Amino acid sequence: MSIDTLINSPQAFVSYNAKLYFNKENDTSLKQKMFEDERIMKLISELKNWPGKVLSSHKSAQQSFHQLAFLADIGLSINDNEIYFIIEKILEHRDEHGIPQLPMNIGTSYGGYGKDTWAWALCDAPTVLYGLIKMGYKNNTIDKAVSILVNQVRENGWGCSVAKELGTWHGPGKKNDPCPYATLIMIKLLLLYKDEYKKEIAVGCNSLNSLWENSLNDHPYIFYMGTDFRKLKLPFIWYDILHVADVLSQATNTKMNTSLEDMIKIIRDKTDHGNICRPESEYRYWKDWDFGQKKMHSEWMEFCIRRIFSRVNN
Repeated sequence: MSIDTLINSPQAFVSYNAKLYFNKENDTSLKQKMFEDERIMKLISELKNWPGKVLSSHKSAQQSFHQLAFLADIGLSINDNEIYFIIEKILEHRDEHGIPQLPMNIGTSYGGYGKDTWAWALCDAPTVLYGLIKMGYKNNTIDKAVSILVNQVRENGWGCSVAKELGTWHGPGKKNDPCPYATLIMIKLLLLYKDEYKKEIAVGCNSLNSLWENSLNDHPYIFYMGTDFRKLKLPFIWYDILHVADVLSQATNTKMNTSLEDMIKIIRDKTDHGNICRPESEYRYWKDWDFGQKKMHSEWMEFCIRRIFSRVNN
């Protein structure tokens, strides 16, 4: 496979992004063709019912905020078909700081109130804000919401922080531990601000690097970096090697470090044989996409991996 193959892909969302990233060409005709893709239109249709069901698991691949982030990642924006309607739905529920809220229900035995509550946690709010900003919705209220989340940072990254509406609940870990997933998606969010949060990005990257270097012993909030972590998997939803490498490869103000080098080597070893990028694990919700099953080469996975390698080489 080659970059030209990606650019000429029959999948408009792959071709559009390959042209945009590698050739710096914004092909509006391809952008329009993306709306002929039934899979994309299905995501848009589901997101029009934002936020969907009461949140049960942040890892669930069909959570609305994961769908939002994917559509943002493939290039949909506030100016595109029905996207602004979705954004308006998201903005209907925000706290006093402008942080988007989702319906959750935390049982009393876990420190919650046992009823449906509009709230946010640091394992969802950064992704919602990422989707909004990536799609072109950004103003002082959004900036304020981001700054509130930024201020949750500690010397070892971001912990398990939640809105006051969720009571004393926090994830299954020590209160002073960093949450690997929250740290990952906070870095991802702050990278949209370029150098404005350079210091906090560096803190987050150092946390992820330390977790990799000590992965045999450190498993905060039950996040491991073992066999399952190292499986190639898309889209960028949870804490896995492609997601972490994608984020670290964008942190251009941090040095190329041994942890990222290790991850790049693992990814290369899995894909260098004939340039075949075949998912090693899948989310069943995404089974209609080429990255949603393990039987064939995934063009979107190849694009994401080539983009990581390109950033590192540059």
